[in-house]
Amino acid sequence: MANDPQDKGFKVVDRRVTTGEGPPPAGEPPAQEAPVKGPGWEMHEEKPQKPLPPMDFTTFCLSLASSAMIHLGQAPSPESGKPEKNLPLAKQTIDILVLLEEKTRNNLTPEEGRLLSTLLYDLRVRFVQESQGGERR
Repeated sequence: MANDPQDKGFKVVDRRVTTGEGPPPAGEPPAQEAPVKGPGWEMHEEKPQKPLPPMDFTTFCLSLASSAMIHLGQAPSPESGKPEKNLPLAKQTIDILVLLEEKTRNNLTPEEGRLLSTLLYDLRVRFVQESQGGERR
């Protein structure tokens, strides 16, 4: 069959959605496509930002703790600027910190160990408070 002169191969049909403009003329570079749009993909004009701190274990733990605080509704959401409570995400972030504590046991400096245990204690207390209706004592 491979040597059959009647065999002309197969035909590929591109069924992707296009703009209908067709390919660019020969010698011209392809036009830039519009940015992807959808939830969370909005393009924002980038503002000059101060440099981020170097990433180390402490910075990583503090970043996760900040995310948990946002999900607990105790810090403003970066997107809306308003507190938004999402307890399942808060619990998941706290669970990630617990996992880090378990997997790094006996492998942290005393300061890192104290930071992690203090963060976990504080986040667990706040989680219980928020899950019971946000009562603060």
